[in-house]
Amino acid sequence: MSSYFEEIGQRAQTASRRLIVFNTEKKNACLRAAAQALVESGEEILAANLQDIAAAEAKGMKASLVDRLRLTVPRIEAMAEGICQVADLPDPVGEAVLETVRPNGLQLRQERVPIGVIGIIYESRPNVTADAFALCFKTGNAVILRGGSDAIHSNMAITKVLREALASQGAPEDAIQLVEDTSRESAAAMMRLRQYIDVLIPRGGAGLIRTVVENSTVPVIETGSGNCHICVDQAADVDLAVKIIHNAKTQRTGVCNACESLVIHEKIAEQAIPAICQDLLAAGVEIHGDEMVCRLIPQAIPAVDEDWGTEYLDMILSIKTVTGIDEAIEHINRYNTKHSEAIITKDMQAAEQFQQQVDAACVYVNASTRFTDGFEFGFGAEIGISTQKLHARGPMGLVALTTTKYKIMGDGQIRS
Repeated sequence: MSSYFEEIGQRAQTASRRLIVFNTEKKNACLRAAAQALVESGEEILAANLQDIAAAEAKGMKASLVDRLRLTVPRIEAMAEGICQVADLPDPVGEAVLETVRPNGLQLRQERVPIGVIGIIYESRPNVTADAFALCFKTGNAVILRGGSDAIHSNMAITKVLREALASQGAPEDAIQLVEDTSRESAAAMMRLRQYIDVLIPRGGAGLIRTVVENSTVPVIETGSGNCHICVDQAADVDLAVKIIHNAKTQRTGVCNACESLVIHEKIAEQAIPAICQDLLAAGVEIHGDEMVCRLIPQAIPAVDEDWGTEYLDMILSIKTVTGIDEAIEHINRYNTKHSEAIITKDMQAAEQFQQQVDAACVYVNASTRFTDGFEFGFGAEIGISTQKLHARGPMGLVALTTTKYKIMGDGQIRS
């Protein structure tokens, strides 16, 4: 296992050094070729994906997670569109962050440069393979991918297409490599590849992320699970709340930016809870609620403490009533995963307090949490949604995949 990863690491490092000299035009040409190749190879990719879907259904994987794994022609086209959007975005590599001249005449320029080799350990979603490649390649980074067993056939097919597209453009195929061994041992070995991998990014459930954070010797950017809340303030427009919550909970349930819990002001509860819950129940959502919710909604299941901290990734939602905005913020900060939180209100003072005091990467006013996404933010794609506070936070696009270098020009200065 160690020799296998040693070879992968060396090849990735070599590729990253070749990519340093690629200008923006060259990188964009490679990305557009890769996007076209994905669309043209759609049948091959879908055939591989069907193998993964069949295996997942045979194992009894729940429908929301099968949906996250499934590829379709529109989803492949969306992957290709995401790559093209990355090609269209400004290239941050070489951008000046700081330019100054010191009193002694030294000229300092701090500019953005590639990180080098990025490792990603992820689960299920095969679109991550294409998104990660596009963002890493645009920023001049080589990427080593280690997906889960659930999507192995899909990931292999996508990687094969992308590598062939790079080769057709005279670019290093090893700018993207896939670890085809999906055992725990391969993940552990990748976490120790500090000599070659500059940063490791886990994408998946809370268990995967915790394992990588606790065991990796490679520096980690932590992407988080999403126990996302929507707060319905006493000054909320109830019709607007119904619309936003329906979207945030039901549009796609198996994703990290789906709403998992509501916090409702008690002064609007008698009006808001029935309207919101009738809509959700009609859509097939199971309600877990506190005493007031259960009094107003006979179909509701009494909530237990575990409900407040659970990322269901399913058609289940918890609801708690609170006495005011302060209690709402306190509850959310206690149970959230610092991902995405929202408030529905016409009171802009309450909105401002919520956005200031809620500790999360993305905090919304009168909008669905489902917008926390690199594509929706105009990044073309995302490498993950960082819930930590150092280096990057929120959807991670191109800038998050660069570091900086100081270039200093002198004409004979010496330090006294």
